[in-house]
Amino acid sequence: MRDQVLRAAQERISLRGIERIFKVCRQTVAKWIRTYLKCLPVIADTLLLYEVGDVLEIDELWSFVLNKDQKRWVWVVLCRRTRQIIAFYIGKRDEQAARQLEQRIPYPYTLCPMYTDQYRAYEGILPDHLHWAKEKNSGATSHIERWNNTLRQRLARFVRKALSFSKCDIMHRVLQEWFIMNTT
Repeated sequence: MRDQVLRAAQERISLRGIERIFKVCRQTVAKWIRTYLKCLPVIADTLLLYEVGDVLEIDELWSFVLNKDQKRWVWVVLCRRTRQIIAFYIGKRDEQAARQLEQRIPYPYTLCPMYTDQYRAYEGILPDHLHWAKEKNSGATSHIERWNNTLRQRLARFVRKALSFSKCDIMHRVLQEWFIMNTT
């Protein structure tokens, strides 16, 4: 039954919904998810090897914890060739968060050209000779924008007008990481 509950948690079902369907306490489900995640490798260990010519796309999307006044920005770096998430960071939408994200990009991906939207926080943090700020409609960040859309479709807590949302930062991060590990 644990496997069924974990598969249901990967779908767009809230922990309270799982609790009602499977008659398993949501705290138990959360514990199972955290235990499962501890067994997974870190993102850097799952990446395909870097190749010359790889290009990174970087973007951020908002979600919230408990209520919409408590926004959390999910910063994501995607390799265009492999469609893998190279790094991510959850925090505010400011320069410090952009710096945290940049520090999580593993070497040698730090040598890749990096395409972003024209958000100013990237300026001065990403290397000038590798950073290309483009307009949203240019198509330069279309892969990461598609990934953001997939995230919002598959995890109800990332949908803007949903009844299913994260009640605590820990579960917000845990389910984000779980989604990344299952899509890479």
